[in-house]
Amino acid sequence: MDTQKVWYVTGASKGLGLALVKKLLEDGYRVAATSRNLKQLIEAVDVESSDFLPLEVDLTSDESVKESLEKTWQIFKSVDVVVNNAGYGIGGTIEELTDSETRSNFDVNVFGTLNVIRQVMPYLRGQKSGHIINISSIGGFAGATGWSVYAASKFAIVGLSEVLAEDVKEFGIKVTVVMPGGFRTNFLSADSIAYAAERIEGYTSVAASHAKYRDMDGAQIGDPDKAADVFIELVTMKNPPVRLFIGSDAQNRALKKVETLADELKEFATLTVSTDY
Repeated sequence: MDTQKVWYVTGASKGLGLALVKKLLEDGYRVAATSRNLKQLIEAVDVESSDFLPLEVDLTSDESVKESLEKTWQIFKSVDVVVNNAGYGIGGTIEELTDSETRSNFDVNVFGTLNVIRQVMPYLRGQKSGHIINISSIGGFAGATGWSVYAASKFAIVGLSEVLAEDVKEFGIKVTVVMPGGFRTNFLSADSIAYAAERIEGYTSVAASHAKYRDMDGAQIGDPDKAADVFIELVTMKNPPVRLFIGSDAQNRALKKVETLADELKEFATLTVSTDY
């Protein structure tokens, strides 16, 4: 295990990001960790060490991200693993969610990730090594009723990661997009998830779906500490996967989606190829 690697982890004050940062520091890695609230981050990690660089960063600001990576490089002289973990869920139909609510979700979930990748790539290209781990969701492969905008943002992370992996391969840089199922963090709590401010009567299936997810809070099947172990193992692999589902619930949803896709491809094959010259 190469504990000399420097990790840069976003959204590190809670959830999977916090579990990962704590595990990394425990194992002796050097870690730059970001949060919108520096005090909250320092209190959550609760470690005093020269290996820990807490950073207050607005991921929606390209300049803020750039400054944080410059500071990481100045302190640690390297950036080896980047984990784009920051993000939040938003529930509601497309009709219910306002333009502002929708754009705010994409600003954090998608454009924040793009800002980090854009600003870290010169460092990774220069050293001709590195591993970018983008955290999507099983909802970015098999979306759930009532979470259309969230699914769209996480589908975007999957798509950009798959192409990024091809784009940066020649520089010796690896990319993995992780699609977790439910993990027992505060992701489903009020401070990590948002719902449309204006609700429309009649969307009964959406209301039922939201109620189901609220009831799951604190009872998710996934262990965040075990997820942290998986992230660390990914970085030790010579040939890590480009796509990785974690959690048995994610595995089951993914398999069901794959089966549905295979069935549709077969059923409508004649119509599909009918457009060829």
